[in-house]
Amino acid sequence: MKAAWWGIGGVGMGAGLMYWADPRSGRWRRAHLQGRAVHAAHEASGAVGIVARDLSHRTRGVFFESFRKLRSRPVDDVTLEERVRSALGRVCSHPGAVHVSARDGTVVLEGAILLHELKRVVPRIGRVRGVRGVDNRLNPYPEPGTHPDLQGGVARLGEAWPFIQNHWSPTARLFGTLGGLTLTGWGFWQRGLIGTLAGLGGLVLGIRALTNLDAKRLTGVGAGTRAITLQKDITVNAPVEEVFAFWSAMQNFPRFMTHVDEVRVSDDERSHWRVQGPAGTHFEWDAIITKRIPNQVLAWRSVKGTMVKNSGIIHFEPTPGGGTRVDIRLSYNPPAGAIGHAFAKLLGADPKKQMDDDLLRFKSLLERGKATGHETVTREQLAPGRTSPTTMH
Repeated sequence: MKAAWWGIGGVGMGAGLMYWADPRSGRWRRAHLQGRAVHAAHEASGAVGIVARDLSHRTRGVFFESFRKLRSRPVDDVTLEERVRSALGRVCSHPGAVHVSARDGTVVLEGAILLHELKRVVPRIGRVRGVRGVDNRLNPYPEPGTHPDLQGGVARLGEAWPFIQNHWSPTARLFGTLGGLTLTGWGFWQRGLIGTLAGLGGLVLGIRALTNLDAKRLTGVGAGTRAITLQKDITVNAPVEEVFAFWSAMQNFPRFMTHVDEVRVSDDERSHWRVQGPAGTHFEWDAIITKRIPNQVLAWRSVKGTMVKNSGIIHFEPTPGGGTRVDIRLSYNPPAGAIGHAFAKLLGADPKKQMDDDLLRFKSLLERGKATGHETVTREQLAPGRTSPTTMH
């Protein structure tokens, strides 16, 4: 058995040496790896500096906050009222409905408030620096009803614990990553059911900290179309009318977009897409145009029930030199969310790189008159209104 493992290792090492020492592509692969390593080192250096500054600032903040609590000073009524109003805006959806007055450290709260917010508002005001007591004269209402002061408003949840916020600070991400690695390592050595659960929990925590994406976007559950967002802008040396017309002719996309197999346009607002996924898979969906302003905006989204929910918007802006600036923002929710997106990249399907390559081919098509995707096509073949001979309507 030991000899077999040594044999497998030797075969793997030999394959690796052949891959990197290949006389035709080895030099490019080594240069590409070196460039990626240098880029990763620069990013790591920048990340270390950001984390160090954030940790330093937070440490100083904790120190001075602790020092302040040891040296309590009297606060005048005007300053105390402003502090209370500031705190009120973080925990109350209608702070304008609450009248605040202060006298000798005692704060009086009057006015209307929603019943479910009353339980967190009064304790939060009591923790404001300088407050010695709270006189609660608020009138709670179960529902806004027709009360004029309780209409509209924005729900405020108050100060959340760093690890339950949607976006973690650099310091929280550092400790989350270290905690996830520690928990995963402990679970690996512990083994058994407890070890497996600990390892999975540590893995999830580490991924959450490294990506800084909330649970919805990581798993794709409840994230709608916005689990992954890609953005790209490119300037094309062609009039905006021509650029917009080419983007509107979606049935021709498969001829210069390598990952798009087919687009069938049924009418001006609906189309059926079939695209390539990782490991030879294919995905299909129906999309509808949600906004079309000629030569300015084109937006779409997938219909309900689509396996890969997606949406996008393109802005077209003429440049002073007669060209067009194209700004594309694409959002989609792959199976398993951002985790599925990362797994797809490992299998060689990188949507960001695909979008970049497609835009370069589109730019070449309009500026040079020719581009290569599934086939070599010319601008005349894809003139607005002309359809691919293999595309059905």
